[in-house]
Amino acid sequence: MIVYLNGGGHLLEVLAESGADVLGVDWRVTPEEAVARVGDRVALQGNLDPCILFAPPEVVRAETTRVLEGFAGQDGYIFNLGSGILPETPIESMEALFEAVRVFGA
Repeated sequence: MIVYLNGGGHLLEVLAESGADVLGVDWRVTPEEAVARVGDRVALQGNLDPCILFAPPEVVRAETTRVLEGFAGQDGYIFNLGSGILPETPIESMEALFEAVRVFGA
């Protein structure tokens, strides 16, 4: 079970005790802070700011890599946006995101 509460970063410790398997983390909490506060109690998912996807592809790649590096030590981590994708998101940005995830995981 995944629990996601947009804007609920102040509740990470409580949510970690909820019985969820995974906590979705929005972009308002840094990856390092989320890992430090939750530890290995649950896996984490997130947290790229969806507005980053309106930046040039090189910024999207850099920010995606920053998020992946921040969660690198957390078992079970799932990369995702820190909220939903916006309808006007450029396809080039999604391509840059997917490329960064593939390169990081290689």
